[in-house]
Amino acid sequence: MKLAIEIDPRSGFCNGVVRAVQQAENYLRYNERLYSLGAIVHNSVELERLKKKGLEIISIVEVEQLRHDVILVRAHGEPPGTYELARRNDLQVIDCTCPVVLKLQERVRETWLRLRGTGGQVVIFGKKGHAEVNGLVGQTEGEAIVVGSEEEVRSIDFSRPVALFSQTTKDPDEFRRIARSIRARRPDAEVYDTICRQVAQRHKSLISFARNHSVILFVSGRESSNGKVLFDLCRSVNARTYWLENASQIDLSWFRDGDSAGICGATSTPKWQLEEIFISLQAATK
Repeated sequence: MKLAIEIDPRSGFCNGVVRAVQQAENYLRYNERLYSLGAIVHNSVELERLKKKGLEIISIVEVEQLRHDVILVRAHGEPPGTYELARRNDLQVIDCTCPVVLKLQERVRETWLRLRGTGGQVVIFGKKGHAEVNGLVGQTEGEAIVVGSEEEVRSIDFSRPVALFSQTTKDPDEFRRIARSIRARRPDAEVYDTICRQVAQRHKSLISFARNHSVILFVSGRESSNGKVLFDLCRSVNARTYWLENASQIDLSWFRDGDSAGICGATSTPKWQLEEIFISLQAATK
């Protein structure tokens, strides 16, 4: 079977994840173990690679038991309470919070403090329970309202002022729909498009990439929020889009002779994993 195979040049780790993985590897080059508060990246294959180097994923409950140790805060960020806990337990923090997320946390807190006096409320478009969203809600002492869809907009009290923000990895088009829905009910609502520009640009380029290939192999961990968004985006323009986590899941029945196969992934998918899929598919179709 003859295939033309291409890796999407814009796919791979976003800058925040690159920085977090590099800092973890730098520490583990000279130390046997490093605790990461939550998964440093939502990709089981990459996590297994880092685990072999000495990275251990722990929960906030486990952090409470640590004393005089070192923990890594991943790119998603953490609420203020985590840093206070680290201070109390004499823990050194390797803070890998993405600069984009850090700036968003500051904006959310400043807006919440400003609106408190007028009875206003901060609304965050994002996935409930997601690490980044938890960190943002923490900036408001738990008062922010999280909405994940247009239907959930109904949970907002529109008799009060509203300021809308977004989780950095959400779909820009979906955010605009949420914003329109809120402004239809509250025309003076403050709307802040806080989706990462790198992520937003990837949405546009991925649509073009998916349209230009017969088959799309989308590589991502199933637990990745960004992975689900980008997979659905590819699938919306190319019905022959398949989600896989590793090369062993490649199914040759997906392809026809002469197809053009495109390989792409989420912001949590490393370049080396895309290259591994490329090599495996190339070998299987020779």
